[in-house]
Amino acid sequence: MLRTAMLTASTAIFAAGSVAAATTATAVTDLNIRSGPGPQYEITGVITGQDQAEVDGCLDEVNWCKVSYEGQEGWAYGAYLTAMIEDAETAIVEPEAEVIVGTVTYDNSKDVEAFAGAGTVGAVAGALIAGPVGAVAGGLLAGGAGAAAQPDARVVTYVRTNTVEPVYLEGEVVTGAILPETVELVEIPDSDLRYVYVNGQPVLVDPTERTIVYVVR
Repeated sequence: MLRTAMLTASTAIFAAGSVAAATTATAVTDLNIRSGPGPQYEITGVITGQDQAEVDGCLDEVNWCKVSYEGQEGWAYGAYLTAMIEDAETAIVEPEAEVIVGTVTYDNSKDVEAFAGAGTVGAVAGALIAGPVGAVAGGLLAGGAGAAAQPDARVVTYVRTNTVEPVYLEGEVVTGAILPETVELVEIPDSDLRYVYVNGQPVLVDPTERTIVYVVR
C-alpha cells in the first residue's frame, strides 16, 4: 500500500487548530522540506539545523507538519522540530506540545492516483529509528552520536553516479537515524561505508551500527 493511503483524504483547506497563529520551532538537524506530508514527496528545500521555522500545524495522526522557512512553504517531519515546553526542548509532535501546535488536514486523494500512475513509489518497507531515547528533544542528532565529517569527494561522486532503487521508510532522512535490518546496504569500493537511497535521497551508512552518517544533498 502506498504511504499516501495512510493519510486521511479529507479537505484541501488547512483547518484551524488549538492556536490562531503559527508556532516557532527549531530544527535539531538539517531537515528536508517536502512538497507534501510523507517520505515519497519531492524535496523542495532544507531547514538548516538549529534554525527556526514557522509551524502552521501538524497532521493529527502522523508526524508531518506544515512549515514556512525563509519564504518557502512545505512539509517537515515533526519529530525533528522542537519547541520550549516547561523549560525543556520538546518535539512538537509529542503530547506535551499539543497546547501550542494546532492541527491541519491534507487532501491526498489526487496524490495517491498520481503516484500510482507514475509508479514512482512502492510500499513503505519499515521505519527509520531516531537513535537513542531523548536524541530528538536534546538535539543530539545535530552534532552528537552519528554525526560525521565531510566524506571523501570520491565517495560522494560514486554514490551520486551509481544510483540504486530507493527504499521508502516512515520518518525522515537525517544524520544519526538508524536503518532497519530489512534495508540492504550497498558497498562502496575502497570505503568502509555503505550507501542506500532512502525516501528518494542518497545516504552514507556506518554498516556496523546501520546509522546514517551523511546525507548527500
